[in-house]
Order: sequence, then C-alpha cells, then structure tokens
Amino acid sequence: MTQFVLVSGAWLDERAWSDVVPHLRAAGHGAHPLTLSGLGARQGVPAGQRTHVEDITGAIEARDLREVVLVGHSYSGIPVGQAAARIGDRLARVVYVDANIPIDGSAFANPSGRGAEIFAAIEAHDGVWPPPAPAEFGGQGLTEAQLARLLAEAAPHPGAPLTEPAVLDRSLSELPTTYVKCLLDWPEPFPEVVELLTGPRWELVEMDTGHWPMYSRPRELADVLLAAAARKRP
Repeated sequence: MTQFVLVSGAWLDERAWSDVVPHLRAAGHGAHPLTLSGLGARQGVPAGQRTHVEDITGAIEARDLREVVLVGHSYSGIPVGQAAARIGDRLARVVYVDANIPIDGSAFANPSGRGAEIFAAIEAHDGVWPPPAPAEFGGQGLTEAQLARLLAEAAPHPGAPLTEPAVLDRSLSELPTTYVKCLLDWPEPFPEVVELLTGPRWELVEMDTGHWPMYSRPRELADVLLAAAARKRP
C-alpha cells in the first residue's frame, strides 16, 4: 500500500488536492495532503524554509508512514526534495509536479536572477508573496470554475521559505524520481532538472495541461501518480 504525501506550491494548501485524493484512495492507497506553516488554516504560523521541511518530515514520522511517494508541486518541490533526502527507507519515490527542485545553498527567490521579481514583491508586501492577478492564470487549461476555486483557495505565501536557502543532505540523483512537466506552462524543465533526467533514477512524464494540474486535470494527475508509485525502485 502506497502512502501519497501531497504538498502544494505557493499560495495553496491541502485543499488543492481535494479532486486528486479520492482517485488515489479508490485505488487502495493512502493519501495525505499537507498544509505548510503559514498557509491555509495555518496562516500566521511563523515559517522558514527549514520549517516547511520539518512540516513534511514531521507529518510522515508522526503518522509512521512507509512506502511514501512524496509529491511536491511548484515551490514545494524545494522542501519536498530536502525532506525526501531525510526520511530514509520510508521513501519509495519522489514526484515533482511542474516543480522547482532544491539546490544546495540556493533559494527559490533571490535579489538577482529569475527570482528577482518575486524577491521584490515580497519586500513590497510586508514579507509575503501575494497571489497573482486572475489574468496571470490565462492559458493554463483552467475552466472558469476551476480558476474561481483556485483563486478562492489562494492566500499570500510567507516570504522567508522562498528566500532562505535549501540544504541538501544527499544528492537528488540518488533518489528514485518522476518529474512531471506541464507543457502549457513552459515546455522544457529547468536546466538542473534536465541534467538529473540523464541519470538512471529519474524519469520524465509530460502532461498537456497548465501549471495547476490538480485543478485542471485531477484524474489524469492521479493516474500519473499511481503509475509513478508502480515503478520499481532502481
């Protein structure tokens, strides 16, 4: 029995997975969507990058989960990747859903490079990253109802987890991993992901949808997760 631990990206909490969870449980597996500190019902809880990693490892250990498929979407790929390296033989597989991956010593956002705009937005909004305007979700395969739900569930994301560096205990290349690329968002994975995909433990799966497949294609995403869980460990 696989135990899926599902972690949403920026602005979102466990509700993002509500259309995915029933399909995983109907297939006979456990499904555990998490809300990270500072988000959803946990708004106001102090949070940093280390806090989000501990949110994930703590939930897995508290529930004594084994055969864990640890799923990270977008930003949460960064704490998920760090947590995956720390839970030892509890881990069966990592799945990144159109996600960032942790790079030792680097943050999701920084004052220069591709995170400069995010860093500036955090500084301009008292330490949080506000959700995008509705128009920024265009072209992502979302129906009006799906977009309305996403916007209703989104909340400002605490800035510290986005600007604090990741710390890796082992190489991501050592972990059995599926990377899910959502083609409507951007057709190519990040360069650091492309490099890891050349190794024997990483595989690429493409979905013809946008950056939020848990909203736009929940059944298809559930099927991708189930197929990833069925992979034998290398």
